Amino acid sequence: MILKRLILSCFLLVNLSFFAQKKNIILSGKVIDSLGIVKNANIINLKTNLGTFSNDEGLFRVFVSEGDTIQFSSIQHYTKKICINKQIFEDKNIEIALTASTYVLDEFELKKHNLSGIIGIDTKNVPIDKRDSILKNVMDFSKVNMKIVEGDDYIDSRVRPHIVNTDPTARFAGAGASVSMAFKNSEKLWALRKELEQKKAFPYKLLAELGDKFFFDDLKIPLDNYFHFLEYCNPLGIEKMHKEGKLLEVIKIIRTESVTYLKIIKNE
Repeated sequence: MILKRLILSCFLLVNLSFFAQKKNIILSGKVIDSLGIVKNANIINLKTNLGTFSNDEGLFRVFVSEGDTIQFSSIQHYTKKICINKQIFEDKNIEIALTASTYVLDEFELKKHNLSGIIGIDTKNVPIDKRDSILKNVMDFSKVNMKIVEGDDYIDSRVRPHIVNTDPTARFAGAGASVSMAFKNSEKLWALRKELEQKKAFPYKLLAELGDKFFFDDLKIPLDNYFHFLEYCNPLGIEKMHKEGKLLEVIKIIRTESVTYLKIIKNE
């Protein structure tokens, strides 16, 4: 029992220390090109697979950690990737310049034709593609009598697949009766690990569902206080409600608590 508790404690410490060291911030930025701002550019964190789009002013916000790779892509622009280094991570702001892509069409020859525009006349003047005619003749089965049984159509009804009567588990008979699992309580550890992963993903899922405009523009929550604000609301059970699909109740609580929260941080 002592050994099991020791293993569980070590597992918790490793996971909690990992989450603590992996600090996340909300990176703000702007996407431009040689002509000005770039609207609806796709911005995605390749490590977390969380992304967003630039708005009508080319502005965006996305969750990042130091060392993450962010990809910027847009129609008529070359895709660009940047690594979040220490400088970008500390500045919490970036401007990305995309390069416009140009497409050169192959040369083509416009030939003169003698078509009049009248289907009844033009169909008689258009030359017939010989390859299409040959293929049409080959694929024509209208004159084939399908009721005639050919010699190579005969199927021997006596032929049957070989039936295997050997029990594939017979040689394992008796095995496992006295086998003991090395980690008998591993189900609890995996359940705990899954719960920790859900807690870690909760802020990102909520922001993706409600949008950064809801938190930062409507509720006026400061960018750097996003995680702290969710921790402030979490004792009211918003994480559990979100897990149960009660998103409207979560929104109601967040709206109500944001007023008090803003007053608190203003007085501090």
